Amino acid sequence: MKLPELLRWQWKGYPTYHQNRTNLLLHIVAVPMFLFGFLVLLIGLYRLDPVPVGAGLAAMVVSLIMQGRGHKMEPVEPIPFSSPANGAARLFFEQWVTFPRFYLSGGWTRALRGSSKPPASNPSAS
Repeated sequence: MKLPELLRWQWKGYPTYHQNRTNLLLHIVAVPMFLFGFLVLLIGLYRLDPVPVGAGLAAMVVSLIMQGRGHKMEPVEPIPFSSPANGAARLFFEQWVTFPRFYLSGGWTRALRGSSKPPASNPSAS
């Protein structure tokens, strides 16, 4: 799946897979943790310093574990990754594009308040 298609697909299904209050609250903490960890990782790589590399990786891993546990609470299970590359792309762009867009558009707040419409269908993955 090409990037524009992935982002469209991810955005279309995002409210479907983000309805549970606990998962939403985990995401509001875990996504910034992932972003911060990624930036710390890049700084560590640039400086060739293993401490920030390890700290950045640890933050990213903890963030993804938190989000994975949150998704297990959702009424609609996420679509499994079709390949390691699909998984990496979906996780990366969820953190950097789709969740921030969901939050900034008001989708996160609507979902947290329980006012988002229930999904009509389960979008399929490529």
